[in-house]
Amino acid sequence: YQQNAVRFNDIEVLVLDEADRMLDMGFIRDIRKILKLIPQRRQNLMFSATFSKDIRQLASTICKNPIEIDVAPRNSTVEAISQNLCWVEKEGKADLLCELIHDTHEQVLVFSRTKHGANKLVKRLSKESISAAAIHGNKSQAQRTKALENFKQDKVQVLVATDIAARGIDIELLTLVVNFDLPHVPEDYVHRIGRTGRAGASGQAISLVSRDEKKQLRAIESLIKLKIEPLRGHGHG
Repeated sequence: YQQNAVRFNDIEVLVLDEADRMLDMGFIRDIRKILKLIPQRRQNLMFSATFSKDIRQLASTICKNPIEIDVAPRNSTVEAISQNLCWVEKEGKADLLCELIHDTHEQVLVFSRTKHGANKLVKRLSKESISAAAIHGNKSQAQRTKALENFKQDKVQVLVATDIAARGIDIELLTLVVNFDLPHVPEDYVHRIGRTGRAGASGQAISLVSRDEKKQLRAIESLIKLKIEPLRGHGHG
């Protein structure tokens, strides 16, 4: 719009997808700019996997008499996803991840808290003869698209992603998600494991938890109102 490449005069529908992430990343000013530029008479559609007070406040400012549709209890995790954790020292996480992946022939989506951590993990998995690719904010759009396509086409077994890069990833029949690091924001846990157990299928989510992540674990369990049980035969403590 600022480059005079597009006009918003005839906009009839405004769609805000991943609304919670937009707010987390500080896009509220951009949203408000766009709201001033588009016709006042329009339909607004807002989609979000988690609904915070900020989301509700945003909805109240742009919608008149909105209809709210909940497809599941708010901030809940799908019953079709079995959730487990493995207690492990931070230094032993990579070894345990390799062990878990060697135990399955399925494709695995792994979440890393940092971009550097994602790259490091891909190198480690490759040394173990496990095909892996990383997807995060430092990768170009072309690199991210290629990594995702290779994963969808079963050319790589493991996709290591950061939270922001993983938004919008829709992979059919993905059965296993591993949290290599627990997220700082508990709502991100709901987004992460929601990549599996889609469209009525079952899935499994395993979190590798070190002692310094107990606070994050408690916050996640409080949000989803569920105690995550240890996975038998893996981890310790």
